[in-house]
Amino acid sequence: MASGPNVYKALRRSGSRIGRLALTLFLALALCLPWQAAAITVQEEEDLSREFMKVVNQYYSVVRDPVIAGYVESIGQNLLNYFPPQPFKYHFYVIESEVYNAFASPAGNIFINSGLFAAMENEEELAGILSHEIAHAVCRHVSQNIERSKKLSYATLAGLVAGIFLGAGGSAAAANAVTMGTVAAGQSLSLSFSRANEVQADQLGLLYLTRAGYTGEGLLTMLKKIRGKQWFDSKQIPTYLSTHPGTEDRIIYIDSWLASHASQATDTKTPKPKMDGFKKAHTRLLALYGDQETVLRQFSDAVAQSPGDSMAHYGYGLILARTESHKEALEHLKIALQKNALDPDLLKEIGRIYFLDGRYQESLKTLQGAVGISPDDPDGLFYLARTQMELGQLQEAADGLEALLKKSPSYPQAHYFLGETYGKLGQLALAHYNLGLYYLNKGDRRNALFHLTRALKDIQDPAKKQEIETILSKVKAMPTPEQSKPTS
Repeated sequence: MASGPNVYKALRRSGSRIGRLALTLFLALALCLPWQAAAITVQEEEDLSREFMKVVNQYYSVVRDPVIAGYVESIGQNLLNYFPPQPFKYHFYVIESEVYNAFASPAGNIFINSGLFAAMENEEELAGILSHEIAHAVCRHVSQNIERSKKLSYATLAGLVAGIFLGAGGSAAAANAVTMGTVAAGQSLSLSFSRANEVQADQLGLLYLTRAGYTGEGLLTMLKKIRGKQWFDSKQIPTYLSTHPGTEDRIIYIDSWLASHASQATDTKTPKPKMDGFKKAHTRLLALYGDQETVLRQFSDAVAQSPGDSMAHYGYGLILARTESHKEALEHLKIALQKNALDPDLLKEIGRIYFLDGRYQESLKTLQGAVGISPDDPDGLFYLARTQMELGQLQEAADGLEALLKKSPSYPQAHYFLGETYGKLGQLALAHYNLGLYYLNKGDRRNALFHLTRALKDIQDPAKKQEIETILSKVKAMPTPEQSKPTS
């Protein structure tokens, strides 16, 4: 009987439709076949994933903006509905980096760099890249490569994965810091995918991408853009080309695949993706994370060329606010609001700028409207609470920040301002408790210990005391700054 790889090659050579269908089925079943390379266990992969996320949060900036992050998450989760059931709970993240890159880390964490997202023109392209990365995770390609290095600790492996996926061709300083802190001399780990891995991810990715209602063209156009980036700037080869080899062959293959599937009838029962969110998320990404001078010029030109384009005014307003031109920013955001009167994101931005400009009554009214329409938006809740603090509505601010933390427990600075609010209310135990959590999330061991110890002394509630004691035991186990320094 032919081995798995030989069957794969024979099916690939078949030009018939039956051969193509058999190849697709073969690839889908291949995940369970014994000839596939061994991988670490699901539990081991989840343990490694937790260590990996610690490294990501320590050395890299993850885009937390709810409009951008929420949109990418929604597209990824929609695609997952068409893949087979998975052992992991998948999450989708945007990393703040100009380097063209996207990758699947252990246990279903999918990352895309802001630079690659910025280069996209539509949801088809985003879905194409995400589907390909999901397919890598479904096939557990990363865990197969890691299997041979199980003798390394999870922390070491996490640092290696981060250094390769996040640092190659991009954030060199961060990558070196990770690598020097985790890798002993002579140890290495290759996480670039093989050409067979790429073909399998393309096959499965395209299969489920089209089932989700996309054409598959987006994956092809993005690969051409990535290739063009390499040709245009050979000194900064996109990381995607380092970890995803055979780009030229993949372009030829995907082009052929799309041509051979173009005549097939579309399943009318398949729900088509919604395209509305892409332009808003993409505009916001450019305005908030792109090069300031470039983006300012870009949206200024867009408004001049299309004065009736509300999205152009939205982007221009965002970048003007970023340059602290609050008056001009408000003018353009209000123009955008005229065509989108109930858009909570626009209301939130206007309210936020009123707050930054010290116009607290106007900020209060606007943010209350935004939160009324979108009560789960963490930024809306945060700035509404900040406004209430400035207006002396301390109990309302505390209630709002508590509600925010229930919805978004890791929201940056929420614990800090909640601690400050409780301090002003005279509730010092809760003030120290929240400040302790804030410093703990920042990795500030000394201040976390100080505030949590004070909170434990003053808290009366037995359940809360037990919770603080548990947290304190973890804080005390954290390495000191001296212990954290890498040894030479």
